[in-house]
Amino acid sequence: MALERIRQQMRGCAEGRALLEERPRVTDATLEAAELCGRGTFGAAYAHFMRSRSFLPHERPPVRFIDDPELAYVATRLREVHDFWHALFALPTTVSGELALKVIEFSQTGLPMCLLASLGAPIRLSPARRSLLLSSIYPWVLGAGIRAVPLAGIFYERRFGDDLSDLRLEWRIAAAPPRFFEKTGVVAAPIAADSGSAGAGAGAVVGAGAGVGATAS
Repeated sequence: MALERIRQQMRGCAEGRALLEERPRVTDATLEAAELCGRGTFGAAYAHFMRSRSFLPHERPPVRFIDDPELAYVATRLREVHDFWHALFALPTTVSGELALKVIEFSQTGLPMCLLASLGAPIRLSPARRSLLLSSIYPWVLGAGIRAVPLAGIFYERRFGDDLSDLRLEWRIAAAPPRFFEKTGVVAAPIAADSGSAGAGAGAVVGAGAGVGATAS
């Protein structure tokens, strides 16, 4: 089971064990704390991502149908760090951007719902955008997700004040090339402007995606 594998992965590192013990939630207060961070930090990038789209953490629906409290927290954590990953990988909230993040989520978690979403939803795109997604964006994000360190066990809130570029290097995260999304008009501006940039699943249980829905293209 994918969630059980992720739990064991979290138990295998100090940060992951702290997450399972403390069970922090990503709330509106988390966003407010991020807004206090200085320019160029991870916290500032996350705050800009959320505020520029009028997203609030509390808008995500709760996880249901998981009886094991710790596994339910793992599923909740995967859902709540979705927007952290948007900021870290510089992925917009367009349909293409959300589907790209689904591929990263699948490569990191193995959750089949992420794979199903990434395979089924491209039908919503124009033929040109669908071709770009399948021929260029998907191969790039699959490689990016595989190269990154295991991301589920990171205590992101403790790193809000750290430099975004430094964290990308530490976590082996590459920011998505802006050319993939430049025609959509919703490239994550402060992240794309970061000169140091290196070039949880959908469904009833874990669900991810933009807080108020992805925009077209």
